[in-house]
Amino acid sequence: MSRSLKKSAQDDAIAKISLVGAGMKTSPGIAAKMFRTLADNGVNIQMISTSTIRISVVIASADLEKAARSLHTAFGLDSGQSYSAPLPERK
Repeated sequence: MSRSLKKSAQDDAIAKISLVGAGMKTSPGIAAKMFRTLADNGVNIQMISTSTIRISVVIASADLEKAARSLHTAFGLDSGQSYSAPLPERK
């Protein structure tokens, strides 16, 4: 039996921003650093979603550029230097 989608919603007032990296599960404090950086810059987190290699947050779309710039700065991505969390050892 197939079901059809009868109604969908769209919210242009929200945006999603994510941190992604294989070394995240072995690097404690990445989520805390992300959340603290956003809070310190006045960005309210509306929803959080995580996996072993990704942390995503939903924020107001008006805060997207401020959030991206502050996270880039916090993780050293705007300095011209490479940022890399330690990768897990392979067995």
